Amino acid sequence: MTDRKTPRDRGVVLDETAKRIIELLQDDGRLSYSAIAKEVGLSEAAVRHRVQKLIDSGVMQVVAVTDPLQMGFARQAMIGVKVSGNVREVAAELAAMDKLDYVVITTGRFDILAEIVAESDDELLDIVSTQISALDRVVTTETFVYLRLEKQTYAWGVR
Repeated sequence: MTDRKTPRDRGVVLDETAKRIIELLQDDGRLSYSAIAKEVGLSEAAVRHRVQKLIDSGVMQVVAVTDPLQMGFARQAMIGVKVSGNVREVAAELAAMDKLDYVVITTGRFDILAEIVAESDDELLDIVSTQISALDRVVTTETFVYLRLEKQTYAWGVR
């Protein structure tokens, strides 16, 4: 589960320099500390320290983002889940499933939304029918299969 503390609660100040460092890494996660230093007017050591503090505090992470199709995954879908009883407990059970990469409690038509990247329609069907729908408090599910990804961004909060 995500820690809901703010960066300031964790001893991190998101000043304009920190936000610029984040923005530069969102554009290119492989950017060198020396290149970032030139952009923000700090030494390479100071940038290295700030980046490490941002990572250690959980404000950001630097990861490789893959294209599921290129990695052999033919199907992406969002699954809406309606629950009876404790939504948080069901969300925790779903979050423990390795095949789901995104689980969020929400309001509206569904109590929980879960995203999956599957190798095939058969794998998607198996996970929805034998794992998700089989949970005791799951009342119903609705699967939204992605036909085409139009936009995906990770540039939150600094632009």
